[in-house]
Amino acid sequence: MPQEIFFACDGLELEGLLETGTTGRAVVITHPHPLYGGDMRNSVVAAMAAAWAGLGWTTLRFNFRGVGRSGGVHDEGRGERRDVKAAVDFVRSTPLVTEVTLAGYSFGSWVNARAADLFAQVPPQVMVSPPVAFIDFGPPAEIPGLQLVVTGSDDDIAPVDRIRRLLPAWSRGAVLEVIDGADHFYGGRLDALRRILATHAAGEAQ
Repeated sequence: MPQEIFFACDGLELEGLLETGTTGRAVVITHPHPLYGGDMRNSVVAAMAAAWAGLGWTTLRFNFRGVGRSGGVHDEGRGERRDVKAAVDFVRSTPLVTEVTLAGYSFGSWVNARAADLFAQVPPQVMVSPPVAFIDFGPPAEIPGLQLVVTGSDDDIAPVDRIRRLLPAWSRGAVLEVIDGADHFYGGRLDALRRILATHAAGEAQ
């Protein structure tokens, strides 16, 4: 079961849920937009954590600053970039963890992409429903470490056609997986999302 923890960033305490695995691999998962109710207990975020935890990975999902019991206030993605860096550093300092992947859902995937320049060693990245029709990702540019993007065929916030156009600029080696019938909230499609993420993680572990 996940353990409630706190870790530091910019003099703030950030709230997280840490589930310790056995493989030496870990994933940090970021949540959707806090101004629209997003937090670390979101059903999609929980499904993402379950996918990696089921393979024995350590998982950390956390609340950005100003969300839940995390200190501070929402910073429109600026301070949240540092929250991501602090979360990855925290997991990297956890005993037995040797490799960390960064995964984000919606707003979280946008923040993760913008945080890449903070890392000396950029972790592999997974994006679930990057909100390209809702948030400006800026001019098409490389997203270091990006390996996998997942979206739904009916997702009008992360539309397939727009992601498909952006993907060659983001990462020529990244894979796009489309879940038929899924919208931005994955109602009735969470099992399909878990399977895709678990299959990808299992492949990376080989």
